Amino acid sequence: MYLQKDDVNVKNLPKDTIVRSYTIQNYEYRIQPEDNISVRFESLTPQEYDIFNRNIMNQQQTQNLNQLNAILIGELVDPNGEIQFPVIGKVKVSGLTVYEIQNKLQQLADQYLESPVVKVRLINFRFTLLGEARQEGTVVLPNNRIGYMEAIGLAGGLTDFADKRNIKLIRQIDGKAQVRYLNLLDENFINTPEYYVHQNDILIVPALRQRPYQTYFGRNLSLVISSLSLVVVTITLINSTK
Repeated sequence: MYLQKDDVNVKNLPKDTIVRSYTIQNYEYRIQPEDNISVRFESLTPQEYDIFNRNIMNQQQTQNLNQLNAILIGELVDPNGEIQFPVIGKVKVSGLTVYEIQNKLQQLADQYLESPVVKVRLINFRFTLLGEARQEGTVVLPNNRIGYMEAIGLAGGLTDFADKRNIKLIRQIDGKAQVRYLNLLDENFINTPEYYVHQNDILIVPALRQRPYQTYFGRNLSLVISSLSLVVVTITLINSTK
């Protein structure tokens, strides 16, 4: 059972009151080089004078975007943490949150467009789940503020043989890969810095010790017993004919 506490087996728990509460640590993802962000400018400026209008696709095509197309039309942050626009040149975005970038570009757009509105989204926010998961692979998340319990649920969940006490987390921060371990069976996990998913996190879920027995021995146990029974019956019949 996920997020256990001392009262996990207690009967008649109160249903009309808050048993306990946690102050969830604030987390806002900050853009890094190689991230892909979507930047959209809307304004009353005529299209021929709108320097931010890329004319990439019409509205109908935009509504039919899939993830691959979204990445292709997004703004890739270069190794210096910048994205480039016509006229105004390069804009530094690394180290900023999505909302801070939005405000920064809004101030620039106010100088060139009439009544502009800027919308910024992170396109390629994702994490990878490996090991004892129902579906291994990389999961692209719908937003950049999501907890691990929800993220694992979106990935299909973990198997019955997953060791939820010793999940390895590999996290990239400032050019370094940090290794941590998570215990998803402890309710105090809610109050840890690892509660939220970070960009490019890798989660490796080991198997419980019972898994080899259940997988390799348990499945073949009935076959072994049947074979032994057949051998015993055969020997008995041979001895009875003598």
